[in-house]
Amino acid sequence: MIEKKEAFFYEKKSDGTVRCNLCPHHCLIKPDCYGNCKVRKNIKGTLYSTSYGLTCSIRFDPVEKKPLYHYYPGKEIFSVGGFGCNLHCMFCQNYHISQIADIELSTSDIITPTELAKLYKKEQKNCGFSFTYNEPTVNYEFIYETAKEVCLQQIPVALITNGFINQEPLKKLLPYVNALNVDVKSFSDEFYRKQSGGRLLPVLETIKTAKAQNKHIEITFLAINSLNDSPSELNLMVNWIADNVGKDTPFHISRYFPNYKLKIAPTPVDIMIQLYEIASKRLDFVYLGNISDSEYSKTRCPSCNTILVKRDGYYSKVTGLTDKGACVKCGNSANFVL
Repeated sequence: MIEKKEAFFYEKKSDGTVRCNLCPHHCLIKPDCYGNCKVRKNIKGTLYSTSYGLTCSIRFDPVEKKPLYHYYPGKEIFSVGGFGCNLHCMFCQNYHISQIADIELSTSDIITPTELAKLYKKEQKNCGFSFTYNEPTVNYEFIYETAKEVCLQQIPVALITNGFINQEPLKKLLPYVNALNVDVKSFSDEFYRKQSGGRLLPVLETIKTAKAQNKHIEITFLAINSLNDSPSELNLMVNWIADNVGKDTPFHISRYFPNYKLKIAPTPVDIMIQLYEIASKRLDFVYLGNISDSEYSKTRCPSCNTILVKRDGYYSKVTGLTDKGACVKCGNSANFVL
């Protein structure tokens, strides 16, 4: 039976509706109805998380799969996924878990934060927790309580997120988070509204807030053929990253393939390489994902071009880093968490 837990960050209205204040949608939810994310429900005038402890997957993944390339390279990370999302991307890669119609029909197992922590400790070659696969912040109460518990045990926590969350809940969660990979869908608000049902500015504010709290940040961008892969838009994005997060921010450009409701052709490899070259003019660490050429997944020192980390798929080998995350040849910092 799915556990229903009273939600954080909402307001009760006199007519029985509730206003959810977790994300920028600020859903006004009628009794017996769900919010935009499909996992937060108004039950008799009280907002509940209907997905507390409900997981679609619990497993150890290579940390590079998240992708996190500058965060404990070569280690495994305990990956916990749930259900639901507050965006509805036409090109969603995990639509079978994120775009679920009715969470209460799920037959998945329930697990507690304490039980998760015990599972984590069964493996040795790992670098902490990651909340991933779906959009974790819609299951806020569960990830908050889990992150808080494991943080007390000095276990690092990474959040793989779309960044579409309000500032108050974000700031409440961040003290228990060590790293984030934020998926920036586009640098166009129009794209966000038409293709994802969201907005760009709250995502940028999430990144800026995490940076201000000295969290390790990596950014992922899915380049979609003819929709968001123009050189002019990418220039705007990488300039913003360089100016607001730092030119040493790892930036992952992933190749789009048809999925969910979007059936246009895959992004051509030559376009991906062009985007890589554009981004590399402003950012020190740019990577291409979903292509076969491993040359674009290596980490090179931006100062002397020494190869710091080699990668082949999800396998990585540290070849040129000191134990402090600097280049062994010239001593230049490479923004690694080791």
